Amino acid sequence: MFNVNRSRTVPQTAFSMLLLIHENTVRSIRKEHSNAIIGLLMNIVQVLVMLAVFYLMVTLMGMRRTAIRGDFIVYLLSGIFIYQTNIRSVGAVASAEGPTSSMMLHAPMNMVISICSAALGALYTQALSILTILIAYDLATGAVQILDPVGFACMIVLSWLNGISVGLVLLAFKPWWPAFFRIVQTLYRRANMVASGKMFTANSLTATMLAMFDWNPLFHIIDQARGFAFVNYFPRYTSITYPVYVTIVLVVIGLMAEYFTRHRVSASWFAGK
Repeated sequence: MFNVNRSRTVPQTAFSMLLLIHENTVRSIRKEHSNAIIGLLMNIVQVLVMLAVFYLMVTLMGMRRTAIRGDFIVYLLSGIFIYQTNIRSVGAVASAEGPTSSMMLHAPMNMVISICSAALGALYTQALSILTILIAYDLATGAVQILDPVGFACMIVLSWLNGISVGLVLLAFKPWWPAFFRIVQTLYRRANMVASGKMFTANSLTATMLAMFDWNPLFHIIDQARGFAFVNYFPRYTSITYPVYVTIVLVVIGLMAEYFTRHRVSASWFAGK
């Protein structure tokens, strides 16, 4: 007697899902702070603190000579923006509502909505932070000159998609061994502080040093982004196709692992934790 006729057309179903994604995206944005403006300001402050730290490190270590000829702050910000976007999307997707979450008790909710909402929330916050910082810096100095803004924006989106793929793998495997994969997530974030190549360019590295970094898709994305941002830099040792292929492979692995986990995970696994 509780059966209800809920037959819908495809457009109605798509609209309903988009509406749910929108509502859950707002919820994910407000999860870190109830005030969205303060949450945005906190994200901007984190970027500025990282900028100050890297500026001092590069200056004290005498690495400014390896930087691209152009605005040094834009050079640092290009790497920080892409790194932050990637790390934020990894953390958001890996922490999305899982199959045993209380939110999944609500019938319209599913894993697609949960993952899309977490990823879009991270992109929204990062996009607003990037635009705010660039506009403020340009108004203060008038020094923001990006050769190909569309290409640079595409690299930010690619770093976001790559972060989603990594986060999806972590989300799928985390229920089996939560403590271990939380450590893996932390190691990924810490390792990419250096391995992403924010402080140097691929063209300035020797063959031996290049081999230590070119396995990392984020290293390729940052180097290619600087090629779009600066008129006098052409990346010779990195490519766009490599991070695209890695992202596709990780998405396929993550979706397969998430499907396998979703049909086997039980709330009783975490009862004693």
